Amino acid sequence: MSEAAEPLAVVVTALPVEYMSVREHITVEEELVHPYGTRVERARLPGTQWHIGLVEAGMGAGTTAILTERLIEWLTVRMVIFVGVAGGLKDDIKIGDVVIANKVYGIHGGKSGPEGFLVRPAAWPVSHRLDQAVRAAMRGRQDVHVGAIASGDVVLADESSDIAVHLREHYNDALALDMEAVGLVEAAHLAGGLDALVVRGISDKANDGKAAADAAGSQKAAAGSAAAAMVTLLALLDPVTPRPGPPGPPAAPRREEPPGDLSSLFPDSLDWAFPKQEHDLLRVMRSQGARSADGRLTQRAVVSAAAEVVPKLTQAVTGEILRSLIGRGYVRRSPGGRLEVTQDGLQALARWRGTDES
Repeated sequence: MSEAAEPLAVVVTALPVEYMSVREHITVEEELVHPYGTRVERARLPGTQWHIGLVEAGMGAGTTAILTERLIEWLTVRMVIFVGVAGGLKDDIKIGDVVIANKVYGIHGGKSGPEGFLVRPAAWPVSHRLDQAVRAAMRGRQDVHVGAIASGDVVLADESSDIAVHLREHYNDALALDMEAVGLVEAAHLAGGLDALVVRGISDKANDGKAAADAAGSQKAAAGSAAAAMVTLLALLDPVTPRPGPPGPPAAPRREEPPGDLSSLFPDSLDWAFPKQEHDLLRVMRSQGARSADGRLTQRAVVSAAAEVVPKLTQAVTGEILRSLIGRGYVRRSPGGRLEVTQDGLQALARWRGTDES
């Protein structure tokens, strides 16, 4: 099935209570297991066209970043979302409220010298498209706040501590503090600017009342509020329309093809004489890609089509050939992890010097 029919949002959580709060809203269809062991429950989000890939990553920015990138490379992902709990940093934000980040700060960057700690801020804003969708979905909700989230590997339970003073002095607009958002948004940024959202329920006030709030069940209530806000937002977002890219240059005037030998149109530096199996797989990808919305395919679709069309081409062999084609520059991966035939690959097909395709 095409990506347009199954748009996938990967939802990352850190704690079991966060995971189960999201799971209450979805209909699980299958469990996927990555070769390295990462487990994802793939599910439908009823009432929408979205599919969800739900994972419990554990705590910390480092783990979140690594697993987010792994999931982006492994699955065909439309966006990534972190859903969980956080400590509130503002007096007017109550326990149980929700904070949705329009910007994420990484709070540990800086230089320590004789003059003290000099902050070197890092910040990742959400896309304008997502910012507008969040504001539209949550308009009029007094319990939902849109603003900056500070993120660092620290649990804050003392409002007079050095880290609390650091936040007030240098990240004064931050509404909440969490441990994982910076990992998620940086991984999405490095994957070509993939859409990323952070949705946090406030479970404590980041002060010495944290333990009492947690004991009173605030994490479960806050995680439930965050999961419900995520569902409301995804119901508003259109998953079918691809994210638009920047306008390209004006199309060049069409030229008539010269008669006779076309070798002058192609650079001689490319290695055109590649093995027949590579040619056959490239031909299959070109044919299948022409039927997709944007010429891109998941690796699963490539392997499946190759097994049907090319005799004796096993899954393992297909993987080896794909790696060879990627190494030659004939196939490349899109930011979302899908595969497409490059211009060099198309030229290689046009100039192939092997046996007849039949």
